Formats: sequence, C-alpha cells, structure tokens
Amino acid sequence: MRIGVTCYPTVGGSGTVATELGLEIARRGHEVHFICYALPYRLGRVPPGVTFHEVSVPTYPLFSYPPYSLALASQMADAVRTHGIELLHVHYAIPHAISAHLAREILGGGPKLIVTLHGTDITVVGADPSFLPIVRLGIERADAVTAVSRSLARETHEILGIEREIEVIPNFVDSDRCDPDFSAAYRRRLSPDGAPLLVHASNFRPVKRVLDVLEVFRQVNERLPAHLAMVGDGPERPSAERFVRDAGIAHRVEFLGNVSPVEGVMGAGDVFLLPSSEESFGLAALEAMACGVPVVASDAGGIPEAVENGRGGFTLPVGDTAAMAAAVLRLLSDPEEMARQRAFARAHAAEFGTARVVDRYEALYRRLLGA
Repeated sequence: MRIGVTCYPTVGGSGTVATELGLEIARRGHEVHFICYALPYRLGRVPPGVTFHEVSVPTYPLFSYPPYSLALASQMADAVRTHGIELLHVHYAIPHAISAHLAREILGGGPKLIVTLHGTDITVVGADPSFLPIVRLGIERADAVTAVSRSLARETHEILGIEREIEVIPNFVDSDRCDPDFSAAYRRRLSPDGAPLLVHASNFRPVKRVLDVLEVFRQVNERLPAHLAMVGDGPERPSAERFVRDAGIAHRVEFLGNVSPVEGVMGAGDVFLLPSSEESFGLAALEAMACGVPVVASDAGGIPEAVENGRGGFTLPVGDTAAMAAAVLRLLSDPEEMARQRAFARAHAAEFGTARVVDRYEALYRRLLGA
C-alpha cells in the first residue's frame, strides 16, 4: 500500500501518534509519504520506505495570513499524482481534512481518505462557531473517521451533531523505548540528592493546567522534599517559571524544554502528573506507564481510558490539587503500594502496545482499499 500522512509536525500527541504510526506502517513493507510543513518531530532521519514532502507556503504581501491549507492541498495532489498514493490519512481535522478534500477535487477523485481526530480539533477548534461547519464537512466527506478515545467519539457526535460511524482506535506506546540505563542517568542529574522525582510533559497550553502541576508539587514538597522535571514548552511556561520563583521552589524545579527521546525523562520519575482540564486520551500518561511510572491525573475526557483509577495511577477531579498531592504522597510514602502501582502501570500500558493498535489501522487501510 502507498499511504500519505499529514499531521502537525510539532511536539504533541497527534503528531507523535501520526509519525510513529507511519514509521511502523513503513516497517511493515508499505510506502509512506509524510506531507507536512516541516519534518515531523519524531521522524528524525528519514528511514527507507518513507518520503517527506515539505509544504511550501507563499508569503506574498497580499496575504496577511498565508494560505497554508491551499498550499497543503496542492502538495497533496502533486504527491498523489507523482507517487500513486492510494490513501491519505490526515491527523487533526483542521485544516487537514478539508485540504485533503480539495486535493481530491483537484484530482477528480483520487485516494481514499481517513481522518483521525485527536481532541482539540473537535473540543476547542471544532466547537468554535467559525470552524464548526467546515469541520463537520471534513468529517462527513471522509471515507473513514477514527478517534483516539470513546470520550472523543462521543463528544464529536454531540458537538458536531453528526451521526456517522467513528471507529475508536486508541493511542499506542512502544515499551521497548524505555531504557533503564538512560533513565538512571537522567535520575542522577535531576535528583542528585536521591529525593523523589515528579515529572510532567506537555505543550504547556492552558488546558494542560501547568500551574496545577506546580501547586501539586509545592504541596508535596512541603511534606516530603522532592524534585520536579517539567518537559516541554509553550505559552504557559513564563507563568510557570514565575510561579516557582514566587513560591520559593525554583531550586527544586527544572524546566527541560523539548526533550528527545522523552522516555528517558519519563522513566526517571517516581510519579507522572497530568492534571489537564481536557485530554482526548493522555498519550504522555501512557508513555510514563510503559516505563513503570504511576500517574496522578485528572479524570477529564479520555484520561480514564488510559489510566485506570487504582491500577497504575489515580484519577481525580480537575483542579483538586490537594487530592492529587495526597495521592502522590501516598505513593511516595508506601513502597509496597508504589511497587504494586508500577506493576499495574506496565501491565496496563502493554494493552496499548504498538503492534496491537497498528494492526487495527493496517486492517482499516486494507478494508478501504479492498486489499
């Protein structure tokens, strides 16, 4: 099969899943073409079986807002014509689904189209009245639509008012990426005194509630000296850095920025924090669990589908930092409980293993193509 993949190439769950899926499909002997405005973050060196097509966006003075969606449609059409791409798989509905439809209009037909929904493309961007009609059109015209959680599929039906089938295929994780030696080196750096280490990783958008992460840590640190590693970057980072200075805990918190591979830091932690107000699934939590790190998270959106309360972590109401801090302290103060939760975390993450989930995507591709 010849598959075209479009995603946002920046750090984030949708781009991570899209890239890892494309790489695994290529390893299975299929031809994969990434069509994006930049090399995907997780792609690195382009391996055999994978081709990268960069979308070049014109910057004429007339355009206050460069027409990325139109440039993407043209690049998609060109890649399909040149390489015989049979199926376009776009991740994140806006604007990728509409660009793919335009490409098919240019071609007078062309490849099958799968749209995978990842969360804020429906719950935030898609719900905006300015975008809702176009998001609905993009989803209704696709040959297949998938969502990464049951929660997101339900919200899509409710927000957009559509009835079409949405197949739920969860995010996945490769536990082989967890390297104990690499994590041990990170541990020595981030906790030189051997104190407990908490970890958070996100794109620091408001929905991630990074100030809640810091408040949970502040409460934990008051009772049990600890360290916190903040992985990622984004609009809330200045506020987060100001918080730790004002709270007098800056010497206990390290902002690492975007780290690759992220599993090194994930595996170094004792507890992973994810107090988001909205998550379609919670891929970062799953990555931590795969490395045997229990998660303390909110019970928002699809997180309970990734983190089973009491088995590999704890889910608590959004904003309840006191309860989250208590859950962290429970883990850190009870070695037997910590050992149980670590074992649960690994076992639960194994249910979302790469091979098992990618099999479902590959079967969907074959079904659409009649292969």
